[in-house]
Amino acid sequence: MPDHPYQTLNDWIAREAIPLSLNSPEIFDAAVDSMTAALGDSVELLGLGEALHGGEEGLILRNRLFERLATAHGYSAIAIESSFPRGCLVDGYVAGRGPASYAAVQDAGFSHGFGRLDANRELVEWMREYNADPAHRIKLRIYGFDTPTEFGSSDSPRRLLQFVLDYLSSVDSAAGAAYRERIEALLGDDADWEDPATVFDPTKSVGQSPAATALRVETEDLIAELHARRPELRVLSGNDRYREAMQYAAAARQLLNYHAALARNPGDRVSRLLGMRDAAMADNLAYMVARERDRGGRVFAFAHNSHLQRGKMEWRFGTDLYEWHPAGAHLDAIFGPRYAVVGSAVGVSDENGIGRPEPGTLEALLTAGPGPVRLIPTHRGERLSGSATATLPTRRGSTKNPGYFPLTPRSLTDFDWLAVLDATGYARGGPPLQQ
Repeated sequence: MPDHPYQTLNDWIAREAIPLSLNSPEIFDAAVDSMTAALGDSVELLGLGEALHGGEEGLILRNRLFERLATAHGYSAIAIESSFPRGCLVDGYVAGRGPASYAAVQDAGFSHGFGRLDANRELVEWMREYNADPAHRIKLRIYGFDTPTEFGSSDSPRRLLQFVLDYLSSVDSAAGAAYRERIEALLGDDADWEDPATVFDPTKSVGQSPAATALRVETEDLIAELHARRPELRVLSGNDRYREAMQYAAAARQLLNYHAALARNPGDRVSRLLGMRDAAMADNLAYMVARERDRGGRVFAFAHNSHLQRGKMEWRFGTDLYEWHPAGAHLDAIFGPRYAVVGSAVGVSDENGIGRPEPGTLEALLTAGPGPVRLIPTHRGERLSGSATATLPTRRGSTKNPGYFPLTPRSLTDFDWLAVLDATGYARGGPPLQQ
């Protein structure tokens, strides 16, 4: 490695890019081994971002990467960008409990329709098979770490609160019944919480109604009870169950706060909502890391680049510009060097409306060398001279997939490594894209 900055991006790429193929297991595994060695043993949470939702090869890359991390590098769990409370259904299936078929969890266990993606089914089935082998002492877990919200709607807090109430009732039936009576009287109809109109019209939201405000107070009281009784409850239920109940309670609090924010109409309303979502995602991942640490394991997280990047997120929607701190920025503050993240990039994807990258863009430079996939360390931009990136143009986006964000010069500081694919198709099982 040079002890001075590379003067050109081409020098950096030629010297440090590790070419590989998704179809060559030995070469792929060796590249992953080199990357994990370079990241060091302190990493407890490794993120892989995807440049777009709906890239088939990006999902295959994720599956292959997790398989290697699990079998050779001590990773015991994968966390994906899907609803936190739904994730326990898929984890039960992976553990050999509950439903007997993937079909029973593909919708109930995932948000955003992600359960219908073939690559997700393949991941889950591989994990279930892995766990069924008695030779594997540490069983793999799968989590959802997203908030129970969609771009077009948000869940009722009922599912989260019922989980906590069921837990409390299991260790103290009288206290559980008392809280349940008060909370269920305030929940109302789920359809009122989940009305899609609330996303764009604050007046449609029930988040600041008298009942919702009272429910927030009851939720705080419930959390205070669990917190004050921690020594007793940990003995009665075990630390893992107690900690899980506390995380569900925290998620319920965050969701109620989100609904309250939906009902307000300040100028920064959308940015605030996006920031609240990402902050909650980071809190969920921190809980998962702590839980896996107790088992001697590590966590691999997979989501869109925009959630896992370290730097501030900027998103232009029409004429509006939204800015917020993504989950990766929170994780960097929480974990420091114990958090590392690999960002993804793609050259061409006809199915996703992504043409050939324009000359001089980062994608064009990165896909010019050996491939069809390559891993390359960014060194957080420290080994690239300022002149090398100062005038770097950004490529055009997608004509079909609004969830595609190109790389920018900031990507070199937002990510520790980049995974660059020459091309990708559209994810098998994904909903049709607009033409």
